[in-house]
Amino acid sequence: MKKNYFVLFFLYLFCFFIFFENVQAKEQDEFYKKIDLFGDVLEKIESDYIDEIDKSKIMDSAINGVLQSLDPYSAYMSPEVYKEMQTDTRGEFGGLGIEVGMEAGVVKVISPIENSPAYEAGVKAGDYIIKIDDEQVQGKSLMEAVKLMRGKIGTPIEITIRRKGLKKSKVIKIVRDTIKIQSVSSKIIEKNIGYLRLRSFSENTQDQLNKVIKKFEKNKSIEKYILDLRNNPGGLLTQAIKITDMFLNDGEIVSTRSRNKSEDRRFFARKGDKIKNKTLLVLINYGSASASEIVAGALQDHKRAILLGEASYGKGSVQSIIPLKNKGAIRLTISKYYLPSGKSISEVGVIPEITVYEENDDFRIGAETDNQLNFAVQLLNG
Repeated sequence: MKKNYFVLFFLYLFCFFIFFENVQAKEQDEFYKKIDLFGDVLEKIESDYIDEIDKSKIMDSAINGVLQSLDPYSAYMSPEVYKEMQTDTRGEFGGLGIEVGMEAGVVKVISPIENSPAYEAGVKAGDYIIKIDDEQVQGKSLMEAVKLMRGKIGTPIEITIRRKGLKKSKVIKIVRDTIKIQSVSSKIIEKNIGYLRLRSFSENTQDQLNKVIKKFEKNKSIEKYILDLRNNPGGLLTQAIKITDMFLNDGEIVSTRSRNKSEDRRFFARKGDKIKNKTLLVLINYGSASASEIVAGALQDHKRAILLGEASYGKGSVQSIIPLKNKGAIRLTISKYYLPSGKSISEVGVIPEITVYEENDDFRIGAETDNQLNFAVQLLNG
């Protein structure tokens, strides 16, 4: 009887591998048919299209189309664009101060950098940029659009945006400037609340934050803390881990999962809550992305903080710049972030326990009209 079981088992395995190989062969055959079809399309364009074509430019667009079909963050950089990206311009060029991605063929604002020209002009997270000066964004790659937005300091630019809730597109005039980011700022609110504002996750953000917290902890009147991650587009994963660790004593902070399982990573907190388990409230909004979502999500999962504001952006992936033979490069998504609960941040974001929306179009973080911060202070002292 056992012998029959073994025969059936190996027969099953044999049939499975035959089926698997047939499926793979069929998929491979379909793939090569598509390549032949692509060649036919190029021939038709070259012979019948009304205008002369630049074959090299068409191929660049085709490569970029493949990458952008994967996700909003993967993209192709031509040798010229890649070289420009690597060049240290030392203030020769100015920018608008926005973190952007690609969605539905247009540029989407992930977050405007606080106090940048774009922020002061009223650009908001979630805006779609459909025109840059007189040029349509549709059909351009993300890198091409970014290049159009760069320019000499002091030069003007007009961007046309579409925004949820607005019936018509809106033209915003901006003057380019050098983008300077102060990662950490702080203040004491109503004598007993330590307010910590993080605008980005750069190389020394954790050191800056640590100094501020040490100063606050010497002030015996500080009983509660607000960590403001609104409009923080992210940055270094290492800094996100270190900053989360400052408020935890143990437990997982984040894990990254790749296609190659041997490259999966898990990161854990070490003992040493810098604010000694005092009440912590975290502010987030749609402009909170990537590293900001790791911090907010981990603190929420460990029930270490209350989250207030709006759902975050949902950028839970890691990109790598991979050089190519033609001296260009691709930016490719190689792994995703997962919170301690096992949830992915991608496209979902982090949902606050207490939802408070920005009240008007003139909303400014930290100003008197900042209803989210005002609500947080009332909640902590209520």
